[in-house]
Formats: sequence, structure tokens, C-alpha cells
Amino acid sequence: MSLYIEEEGDVTLNLDTKAIAETVIESALEYEGCPYEVEINLLLTTDEAIREMNQIHRRIDASTDVLSFPMIEYVNPGEFEFLEETEDNFNPESGELMLGDIVISKEHVLAQAETYGHSVEREYAFLIAHSMLHLFGYDHMEEDERILMEMKQKEILEKINILR
Repeated sequence: MSLYIEEEGDVTLNLDTKAIAETVIESALEYEGCPYEVEINLLLTTDEAIREMNQIHRRIDASTDVLSFPMIEYVNPGEFEFLEETEDNFNPESGELMLGDIVISKEHVLAQAETYGHSVEREYAFLIAHSMLHLFGYDHMEEDERILMEMKQKEILEKINILR
């Protein structure tokens, strides 16, 4: 797995962000049965920067906790078999599956950890698990999709003992 992390802004999470991200990502990959080595970009940024991205990409002029930018159009969420027929989803240099980008607002991580009464580590891990499911093609626009994603997020985090 190649995880590229970039951090901007003055706010710090006081966590080993790379180690936690790697653990959650590996847990999600194993949980979904992804048969490939993957490449993921992770940006830890400010509320203002994520607000600008949200405006540009979703036309929502508000900050948010996490944005996911999947590189793959799935036929069915979490099913990877169709990728055997294509090469353009793989990095030609490394051979890794380019899953996509995750952008997290550090201010939202801190605020939501306090609001929900759990650790900063748990909130950060939750947002990565949530975003990984989006990178696997899942969504939560419909009630049944939301329920499925919540169950998967919970199980991914339970596997690595990051609990509320």
C-alpha cells in the first residue's frame, strides 16, 4: 500500500496520523476483500480549505468533516472483479490500484470528537473508514445505503479495537 499524506494549516491532531490511517485503511481493505495493493492520497486540512473544495466539487458552500474522491466507477460497491478488464485504474509505475483521495478537516475532527464524547483518534479513524467505503463505491443517500455503511464502518473499527 502506498499512502501519501499531506498536512496543511496550524491545527494539529496530536496523533500518529499516518500509523492510524494505515491501520484503518488496511482494516477496510481486508474487510472488503480488496485483492490489490492500493494507492491513496490523504490531505489533512483546514475548515476553510475543505469549504472551498466542497463548494467547487459539490456546490455546497460550507465546511464539512471529510470529502472522498474515488478514482473508480464501480458496477457494484465493493466488488473488484471488473477491474481485471481494465488497466487505467492502476498506477503504471507501481501496479497499485489508485483508489482515490481523502480530505479531512482537522478542525472538524477535534470538534466532533468533543461533541460525540469520544477520542480524537476514534473520530479520525471513523472518518477514514467512512471515506474508504466511499472509495469502494458505497454511498449513504438512501436509508438502506446509510444503514449498510454505518454497519461496515462499525465493523471495520471494531476489527482494530477503535471504539466509541
